[in-house]
Amino acid sequence: MARPLPGPDDTRAGCAAARGVDGRPLHAAALKFFWGPMDCGKSTMALQMNYNHARQGRRGLVTTRIDRSLGPQVTTRIGLAHSAIEVTDGLDLRDLVRDAWAEGLRVDYLICDEASFYDLEHIEQMAELVDNYDVDVYAFGLATDFRSCLFPAARRLFELADSVARIQVEVLCWCGREGLLNARVVGGRVAREGEQVVIGDTANSAQVRYRVLCRRHYRAGDLGGR
Repeated sequence: MARPLPGPDDTRAGCAAARGVDGRPLHAAALKFFWGPMDCGKSTMALQMNYNHARQGRRGLVTTRIDRSLGPQVTTRIGLAHSAIEVTDGLDLRDLVRDAWAEGLRVDYLICDEASFYDLEHIEQMAELVDNYDVDVYAFGLATDFRSCLFPAARRLFELADSVARIQVEVLCWCGREGLLNARVVGGRVAREGEQVVIGDTANSAQVRYRVLCRRHYRAGDLGGR
């Protein structure tokens, strides 16, 4: 059986500093995945959750990958922003927590924004953080790509997470129906082929842009009259 990884040091006091000091029972941590289409407020909810937990004295780390700002921060379309740790291919989330502990810092939770762009190894590390470290992990991201296929990381989160919740902020298609799917628009047409991850914008002038469509208009490739 794997030995739980230690906190700032191997002493009883060190482990106590890394576990349970936020008042929560040991072994009560959870991996939670919050998902939805573009514009439903995933990053906003991530920052709100970080604020709520910090306000109660808990301490966490915020991570992201390929944020719309292309920088190490979580940004939202309503203007909120927060500095974040950029998740690269070589980053081990377990080492991230262990290094913080080695510096004498508490880590009670991780906020993982844009989680659908993480590697599969990162998702396994999230589960291990919960099970072996007693660190809560809250992941936020898209479920499907522009082809309406699950992102590999999202699929693994659906498989492993203790709870999965669709964010309930309603996003509308141009027709007024609920928007479900993320369409990639290239040259004024809905793209059906290409790399799974391509950086784009939502502005009509962007060379590569994204639109949320209902299933009917996504399947028809109908972007409406605008």
